[in-house]
Amino acid sequence: MASSLVPASMQSKLAAAIPRNLASTASTVLTLDLIKNVVFILFLLRYTRKTFDSVRGYGVLGSIKNILVVIRWWVFSLFLRAPGVRGEVDKQVNSALTKLEEKLVQRGDGATRNLTLPKEGWTAEKLRGELQTLAGMKHAKWEEGMVSGAVYHGGDDLLKLQTEAIGAFSVSNPLHPDVFPGVRKMEAEIVAMVLSLFHGPSDGAGVTTSGGTESILMACLAARQKGYAERGITEPEMVVPETVHAAFFKAGGYFGIKVHRVPCPAPDYKVHIPSLRRLINRNTVLIVGSAPNFPHGIVDDIPALSRVAVSYKIPLHVDCCLGSFIIAFLKKAGFPSPYEEEGGFDFRQPGVTSISVDTHKYGFAPKGNSVLLYRNRTYRNHQYFIFPDWVGGVYASPSIAGSRPGALIAGCWASLMSIGEAGYVASCHQIVGAAKKFELAIREDPILSTNLEVIGNPDVSVVAFASKNVGIDTYDIADGMSGKGWHLNALQDPPAIHVAFTRPTAVAVDRLQTELTEVVSAELAKAEERSRQGKSYARQRGDTAALYGVAGSLPDKSIVNRLAEGFLDALYKS
Repeated sequence: MASSLVPASMQSKLAAAIPRNLASTASTVLTLDLIKNVVFILFLLRYTRKTFDSVRGYGVLGSIKNILVVIRWWVFSLFLRAPGVRGEVDKQVNSALTKLEEKLVQRGDGATRNLTLPKEGWTAEKLRGELQTLAGMKHAKWEEGMVSGAVYHGGDDLLKLQTEAIGAFSVSNPLHPDVFPGVRKMEAEIVAMVLSLFHGPSDGAGVTTSGGTESILMACLAARQKGYAERGITEPEMVVPETVHAAFFKAGGYFGIKVHRVPCPAPDYKVHIPSLRRLINRNTVLIVGSAPNFPHGIVDDIPALSRVAVSYKIPLHVDCCLGSFIIAFLKKAGFPSPYEEEGGFDFRQPGVTSISVDTHKYGFAPKGNSVLLYRNRTYRNHQYFIFPDWVGGVYASPSIAGSRPGALIAGCWASLMSIGEAGYVASCHQIVGAAKKFELAIREDPILSTNLEVIGNPDVSVVAFASKNVGIDTYDIADGMSGKGWHLNALQDPPAIHVAFTRPTAVAVDRLQTELTEVVSAELAKAEERSRQGKSYARQRGDTAALYGVAGSLPDKSIVNRLAEGFLDALYKS
């Protein structure tokens, strides 16, 4: 037998070793099982916690609704992929994109197409002629005040001063403060002046940026970094009103911050504080309020948000990009200032930790200027990028950009110094006065008040309105105004139109009211004709009505995304 080949002494040693090996193996298996069980329990706890946070934030019915929305989107996306449907959708989308490109890319306008560098540089005379041709291309009539927002023009005299300032500092770059000390001084003074307008504390701080979007991005980034540094948050979240600017969602996408949208229900359309409070959890790094919001021109309840921020010890950002130098001067211009009796909407509220302010809007600075304010320098440091180990030397940058145009800082500084407090009070009086006049017309004019309603109670320079006559589509009114040369903003959820008043628009407010009345009257006549003809009526939809009608009815936004991508692509067609 084989066992006889093993010496007796070895057999005893093997017999003694077998139980120990079995015990060791069994112990290893038990350890692995324990680890697997622990990992499973941690996994279960993680998703139980997430489920709890979701149910707590959105409620049982809200959570079920969110799940149903996802299921509806999935089913509809499968439907769009069906062979026959997909081909028809592609055909319609391509047709719409072709029309869009034809509208944006003007041909036969007298301007030359320049797809390569000229062999020899153009003469100054030829270049000036081409610039005049480009400036004269067909465009919206902003000079006549027929554009909502977009162009915040401070007057021809200011434009000349800005041009001189830009020319004097055209090669300057704040990245090199020792080379351009004048730009450094102007930038610091811009921040200080804006801080004083919004009641910044003694240790308040700020930075300039390229615009409102960058200011918002930096505020979100600083909040994320602060949450990580002080609380170890690795899955950051922020809670924002659904009316907040789209840049907050861009920040969420760029910086990996989950964004929770809080409803802003009628009739006041302000952020619903109890819903916001329920959505706050251990990962919340920022809550947000607008002063005012872009869609409806309404200021959120900043004092209530401040109390929430203090209670939970969470940063509160107030987006004043649109309000800027209008909301800061309301009281001095003789208008009610939001929440003045409760301490205001700015750093006077203890929970407010950052504020974004666009100087290139109602500050009338050249486009490409905004300021982001912080309650203190320590908070501002969280947005800095510092890289001490770079082979090119120690690198430090206050915001996204490295090199920045000092010329625009000079233009901004020149604007603030030229207009001064008295000038801003006067412009506030003119612009807000026109907005109030237009709002009153919608509420009291016999035709307008019967068919339109103002969204909420606008606080500053924006007035949003919608049709309350079921026979008239809001977007048909928008298209009717476009047909008269007006460039107004279409909104959704609810469908509405808004006018952001500027100095040129303020001058044209009577014309705006008259032509809006004409459009509403025309839509009333069409509604009556539809009623008479019934199903035989062939209804023609304009561009706005067609786009937003599709966008609002589709659970899967991929078609709208394709149209938006086509729009962006068309911007770079030469």
